[in-house]
Amino acid sequence: MPHVVTISASYGAHGDRVGRLLAEKLELPFLDRAIPAAAAHELAVSSEVAESLDERVPSRWERMAMAFVNVPAPTGPSQLAPEDIKTPEVFRAECESALREIAETTGAVILGRAGMVVLGKRPDVLCVRLDGPVEDRIAQVVAQGIDEAVARKGQREVDKARDAYARVLFGARQDDPRLYHVILDSTALPVQTCVDVIAGAARGRFDHYAP
Repeated sequence: MPHVVTISASYGAHGDRVGRLLAEKLELPFLDRAIPAAAAHELAVSSEVAESLDERVPSRWERMAMAFVNVPAPTGPSQLAPEDIKTPEVFRAECESALREIAETTGAVILGRAGMVVLGKRPDVLCVRLDGPVEDRIAQVVAQGIDEAVARKGQREVDKARDAYARVLFGARQDDPRLYHVILDSTALPVQTCVDVIAGAARGRFDHYAP
């Protein structure tokens, strides 16, 4: 029976590191998030340009669609052509279909993509949130060698974009505790501790619902 762990992580909460190590530990594929920092930057820039030109400000969905088209790497569950993401309904349906297929076949550790909304009611899925105080998350990014001003700008852009992704496409708030089985402050716990805690919770949930 395939298993899935969804991870929602705010900027600087080590979502990528925890997700990759957890996937290795559970021997599951790792699926990266839908909105990387590059797309988040495109979202912020497109809004700022429209406002500075005193034009009609694009909707959050329009800004999100532009970001997905402009980033060089595939950022959705599959390689989507610009004409395929004209409406949020089309994009949401594509995302949901891909996530459900993964849950039914290979299983995975899924970072982002609102996996907790799409798959959260399944008994073979564990939903996790990684977060922490903003200043502590920024400090963790700076500790990786990133300039503090860059880290602060990234925090504003990335958190805003990922929040918009969940709200615009799925009508959910990423910080809603009702969406998660496990919530960890990954600024207060080492990465490996987070991995071990989540792995233990996943095994317990999967064993509990094993057929």
